[in-house]
Amino acid sequence: MKNFLAFDLGASSGRAIIGTVDNGKLAMQEVHRFPNGPVEIDGSFYWDYPRLCNELKTGLKNALQTGVKLDGIAIDTWGVDYVFFDRTTGKARRLPYNYRDTRTVAAAEKVWQKISQSELYQYTGIQCMTLNTIYQLCAHYEEHPEDFENSFFLPIPDALALSLGGSAKAEYTFCSTTNLLDPASRNWHWELIDKLGLPRDVFPEIVEAGTLSGELSAELCAELGCDPIPIFKCGAHDTASAVSAVPAPVEGSWAYLSAGTWALLGAEIDAPMISSESEKQSLTNEGGVGGKIRFLTNIMGSWLFQELRRVWNEEGKNLSFNDMEQMARKSEPCKYFINPNCSEFAAPGDMPGNIRAFLKRTGQGENFTDAEVVRAVYDSLALYFSEKIALLENLLKVKYACLNVVGGGTKDGFLMELTASSLDRQVVAGPVEATAAGNILVQAMAAGEVDSLAGVRQVIRNSFELKTFTSDSAMADKYASVREQFRVISTK
Repeated sequence: MKNFLAFDLGASSGRAIIGTVDNGKLAMQEVHRFPNGPVEIDGSFYWDYPRLCNELKTGLKNALQTGVKLDGIAIDTWGVDYVFFDRTTGKARRLPYNYRDTRTVAAAEKVWQKISQSELYQYTGIQCMTLNTIYQLCAHYEEHPEDFENSFFLPIPDALALSLGGSAKAEYTFCSTTNLLDPASRNWHWELIDKLGLPRDVFPEIVEAGTLSGELSAELCAELGCDPIPIFKCGAHDTASAVSAVPAPVEGSWAYLSAGTWALLGAEIDAPMISSESEKQSLTNEGGVGGKIRFLTNIMGSWLFQELRRVWNEEGKNLSFNDMEQMARKSEPCKYFINPNCSEFAAPGDMPGNIRAFLKRTGQGENFTDAEVVRAVYDSLALYFSEKIALLENLLKVKYACLNVVGGGTKDGFLMELTASSLDRQVVAGPVEATAAGNILVQAMAAGEVDSLAGVRQVIRNSFELKTFTSDSAMADKYASVREQFRVISTK
């Protein structure tokens, strides 16, 4: 029996979870949970890196207080963000920027003057999103070139691991989200980096998921009264950890949806798929555990619901997510639609107002109730998911028997129901804590407790109750009847 501590940080919360691997099964115990989110300073958005480091220490302390012997620690987070460190002092140069900061919009235009979007896609196979690290680093270099002197950067999860005693190396699956990686060599794309004029020496060495990264520092061991604990690299991008924990069927084809703040929908393939059509459809090739490629698209997921709830509750409406689900259930289906990935919804702001403005701008009416706004999000996400599944099937020449959904979004039964009807096929939901489970089991694989990625997925199937949703014929027919209307609106 081995015990591993997973730190799983999303864009809205973080958690520390002990995972015990015993006799082919995984048991998990949450020992710490904390809020996360952007902090605004002088009009820019950042992450509070020092506070996050302290939250890790609290989580580790809580884990040790359970009396369990820890055999490993690993950290996964959201993608694309980074921290710069001074090589001499080892200290962070400044608070790391949040990916929703708007400084990248102007930077993207300047990048495209040096290399076209199409050429950039051929280099990296990554979907064009102005939040990607490539645009962040170029904006950072223009605004604060001093941060690039005698320094190096680390992706957020590796920067957090460094605070515990981990190595100053970057994990592959996260690096693939930067839009600066060569997907064939799985190393930095130096030709691209040189074209951008970024200094090579700030880029860290890249290592694979399942690599030993160091051990808990002597200072922390003394402070916490514990022996050294190995620190591993898991799939440091949270979606990579989540996808490694997809309880995929042993036989047959499957697609996945990692449903959280972002909804990452895709397929696991053996080699990058880079073509004019995949570029046109904004499909991306990110690294996966075990040498796989996560061929996927990024969709705004529960962020839409989170921001609706936040704004409404600031107005005193005191709504839970369940309240919003019930509002949507009682509202007329397929009356209004949005483009879930519209840039108007990307940054923190007045989400209800922005959705109403979108509906009005696209000729769908003038006055919309709160329930109609929520229902528009539900129907639009379900239809958007099915449109993207169809794209994957067309490009990869495959028909998926089911969609495996993992992550916090699986708790939204209504969204799962509607997605099954929109796809008109089976949706298998669970586990909720897929990211933490994948983090833990990749550690177990690194420690020799699990033999392979297939072994990881077998442990998942052994350990969690999964829920299957099937298509409702009436709702499937309704979605089929409005699909063309939605296609037009979803391009706005």
